[in-house]
Amino acid sequence: MAGERSDDTERDLHARVRRSGFAFAPAAQIRPLLERHGALGDWARFAASWDDLVVDQYLVDHGRFRRRRHAVFSADADGAIRRETHRPHYQSRDYNRVYGGIERWFEPIDTALGAGASLQAILKFCVAFFGALAGAPTRWDIEVHQFRIEARPDEPGQPTPEGVHRDGVDYVLVLLIARNNIASGTTTIHAADGTQLGSFTLTQACDAALVDDKRVFHGVTAVEPIDPAQPACRDVLVVTLRRAAG
Repeated sequence: MAGERSDDTERDLHARVRRSGFAFAPAAQIRPLLERHGALGDWARFAASWDDLVVDQYLVDHGRFRRRRHAVFSADADGAIRRETHRPHYQSRDYNRVYGGIERWFEPIDTALGAGASLQAILKFCVAFFGALAGAPTRWDIEVHQFRIEARPDEPGQPTPEGVHRDGVDYVLVLLIARNNIASGTTTIHAADGTQLGSFTLTQACDAALVDDKRVFHGVTAVEPIDPAQPACRDVLVVTLRRAAG
């Protein structure tokens, strides 16, 4: 019965992404889908690794509110996933007006964490879920980003400092890892003409946004501390999939 319910959930999410270009999926829906691809046995260690992220040096002129790590994977048409040699993250200025047009080198995601149960289950879910949307066996170039957005009383954290944007890929998963002492951080989805198509806030660990990046734009509002005297941050994992060339 649990497997049947997961099948129904996945079909519903597929239908919503096909219809609207995106879907918000609460943790109660996403976590069972992830667990179909592997037990999340190292989740506590996985989530704790956000404490080891590195300040994004490319943001220094605009603040020091973002910490991150990055890794590159690939998937064969049969779904086999492997980690690739570390390389810079690059977006053209067509997709990132603020930081596009340059190679940005970020510290790599820990090797053991990249091979660990939680991240591998997430990657396998992405390949299967978005592969079904693609409608044919597909080879993927995959980038994985750990983000921590910190908020201070005098410096709200900007999850998307480039504003409402597309990532220049095919599909995007945004998975919430944790929220600590923050308000706002609302995700908004937009059509190409700027019309807002929807909004939602990721509040629970494993709440997710599933996005067809070819069709819609997305952004996230600034986060502010609820208690100015305490640390405040928003931790997310972003996985992007682009059809591999050739």
